[in-house]
Amino acid sequence: MPEAPPPDGMRTSQWGFPIVDFHAHLPVPDEHRPASEERYRLRHGDRKADILHRNWRWYQEQWWSARSFPFPEETVLAAEAQADRWSGEIEAAHLEAVVFVTGGGNRALAAAIADHPRMLGFAHHDPFLPDAAAELRQAVTGDGLCGYKVFAPALDGPIDDPSLDPVWQVADELGIPVLVHFGTLDGGGGIADHVSISPLRLHSVAKAFPEVPFVVPHFGCSYPGDLLQLAWACRNVHVDTSGNNEWVRWMPYPLSLGDLFAKFLDTIGPDRILFGSDSAQFPRGLVRAYYDEQVRIVARLGLSDADRHLVYAGNAARLLGLEVCST
Repeated sequence: MPEAPPPDGMRTSQWGFPIVDFHAHLPVPDEHRPASEERYRLRHGDRKADILHRNWRWYQEQWWSARSFPFPEETVLAAEAQADRWSGEIEAAHLEAVVFVTGGGNRALAAAIADHPRMLGFAHHDPFLPDAAAELRQAVTGDGLCGYKVFAPALDGPIDDPSLDPVWQVADELGIPVLVHFGTLDGGGGIADHVSISPLRLHSVAKAFPEVPFVVPHFGCSYPGDLLQLAWACRNVHVDTSGNNEWVRWMPYPLSLGDLFAKFLDTIGPDRILFGSDSAQFPRGLVRAYYDEQVRIVARLGLSDADRHLVYAGNAARLLGLEVCST
């Protein structure tokens, strides 16, 4: 049977159907250290902090080598130059759009992607900042960003702290998606314990703001069972498929990326699953290996063209309002 024509006027990617990559990072020079790392250095000293960084790097190099990935460049170009390179990646793969969930701060990311209509950006400031709600409003209404990214295990407090309600209220008013990372942060050698390590910590927030589309990336990143429970309880909770998903190797039971796709499709259906790659650094750029792997899995599961479109482009287009969100 021939492939159905691309819906919604979207262009066909090199994989044979439209794709919106919902999760990528714009690599920028001089990325600020997280506050938690600064506190660690103050308490324990630079020597121990450097040991932890070397341990983290060891884990990353094992993964890069296992996948035959080139190591990231030592010198990172300016954000605008990185955006130009990324635009080339998008055109080469004929993608509909790529969402950059971080990029050196809200102003920097907005400026870098301003001349690239197929590059979309999320605000990514700390929700515990005193002006976090006002900053989110400015990032969306003033700077043209179209969502909000939060790293829950990097926060100074729990993500369901009532003091954050004004931030979620702004997201509600603006009708934007909120992407919240739970689970292990930064892979091997990273953060594995935090008051907000589990996606279930989002339960009261998702219930309090039922019209905000919350998206949890990486299939819950070592907490897939908690994410399934959360999504079962909250219809406004979505999942993205991004990342190397290396964490499946550390689970105490056999688990594969195909298992995750099948379980989430069975539990929440195709209309709350969004494709993402977690692509970031050059020279790797767009991680086509992750695309290839997920395309093979979806084909093996036998999704209809309509359901596959939801996962790879339709759900993202619905949440982002692409016609008004291309900055």
